[in-house]
Amino acid sequence: MSQSIAREDLESLLKWYVDQGIDEAIGEEAIDRFAMPAPVSVPMSMPVSVPTPVQSKAAPTPIRAAPPAALAPVLRGPVPIESPQLVEDARELARRCSSVTDLEAAVRAFDGCALKRTAKNTVFADGVVGAPVMIVGEAPGADEDRLGKPFVGVSGQLMDRMFDAIGMSRERDLYITNILFWRPPGNRTPTLAEQAVCMAFTRRHIELARPKVLVLAGGTAAKSVLDTTEGIMRLRGKWTSLSLDDGSAVPTLPTFHPAYLLRTPASKRQSWSDLLSLDKKLRDLGIR
Repeated sequence: MSQSIAREDLESLLKWYVDQGIDEAIGEEAIDRFAMPAPVSVPMSMPVSVPTPVQSKAAPTPIRAAPPAALAPVLRGPVPIESPQLVEDARELARRCSSVTDLEAAVRAFDGCALKRTAKNTVFADGVVGAPVMIVGEAPGADEDRLGKPFVGVSGQLMDRMFDAIGMSRERDLYITNILFWRPPGNRTPTLAEQAVCMAFTRRHIELARPKVLVLAGGTAAKSVLDTTEGIMRLRGKWTSLSLDDGSAVPTLPTFHPAYLLRTPASKRQSWSDLLSLDKKLRDLGIR
């Protein structure tokens, strides 16, 4: 009986781990990612006294070491996760990118976001670079993390059908990404620090992709990109203009995330209204 109970407890614990997104072991011992690096002590050169011969009564003459010809560059120690310095590093790295290809390489090489340590894949983008409509969602889910592409799960399939209803597809008219490039464990809500690091790349992503219209899918994406505290219920369906760091601006439409529509089918009517508004905007811009 005791063995049966122990087995059930173990199965319950394993299920809880999987639900939280903990599905692989990274190391034998836990690592404190918040610990500050140990200070590096720099030895100072001390004067060396060389005594004169015994016959002389003069005081010893101090001899100092000659200064180095050039100081070696100071290497910065590891920056703790959640540090504001990581956001600045991400912004500087993104600013140096001159194309979407450069930005993708920079994102894949960046190790300053804690989410990357638990994700299987970096989920950068899908669709056509330079397409008239760019869709920015919230974060990869389990299917996206497994396949390395955004919006490929059940909610992505719903989104494809929605845009197909107005004659648009990701193979021709859409460029799709998320504000986060790595899946949060257990699909939890990303922290503000995680959003800030990824948003440094996402804003540059929008600048380099140069869409004619931007669609923000979901409350997290809308609040992060627009830098607002208003919820999606207030933002949804209202056109605004997103000002970018390069001085350009892009018409922007917040709307419900497809995952929300799967949970709340009654809201599909409002999303259909948003799609019709998007279609009209594209026609007014002479794109369709």
